[in-house]
Parts: sequence; structure tokens; C-alpha cells
Amino acid sequence: MEVFEFVPSGVCSKKMIIEIENGKIISYKSLGGCPGNSLGVNALIKGMDIDEAINRLANIKCGMRSTSCPDQLSKALIKYKEKEKVASN
Repeated sequence: MEVFEFVPSGVCSKKMIIEIENGKIISYKSLGGCPGNSLGVNALIKGMDIDEAINRLANIKCGMRSTSCPDQLSKALIKYKEKEKVASN
């Protein structure tokens, strides 16, 4: 299992912590922001394939903002995949 940390931008959350194993999300936690959102997103994506989570969460907006915590989570997962690709080369 690997723990990946991401600092989002444009949202209330200050840090996202994602546990990943074999291409699946084991858990997600957000520091700062809405605790209910973090718990709800974690419950929904637990066990989900990374690519599926990216497809479902990308481009979700929060009110008038151009992004949201779910959108930023998709960006975190994309960064994780990029890091893994570089590490495997």
C-alpha cells in the first residue's frame, strides 16, 4: 500500500491523503474543508479503480468556483499516476 499526499488549490481542503494499492483506492482523507464531504467521498470511492474515480470526479464544480474537492481529488489521482509512470521507467 502506498500513501500519496496532494495539496489542492482553489478549495477549502488544505491537504488530501490517499491510500492506494494495486491501482485501487483504499482510503481518502481531506484535511480542512467539509468533514462530511471527505467522509462521503471516501465511502463512495473506497475500493474503486483510480481511472474510474478520475472519470467520475473530474470537472465537478463547487458553487461559483471552477473546481471542487472532488475535482481536485481527480487531479491528485492523475498526479499519482504520472508519478507511478515515471517511477516505472
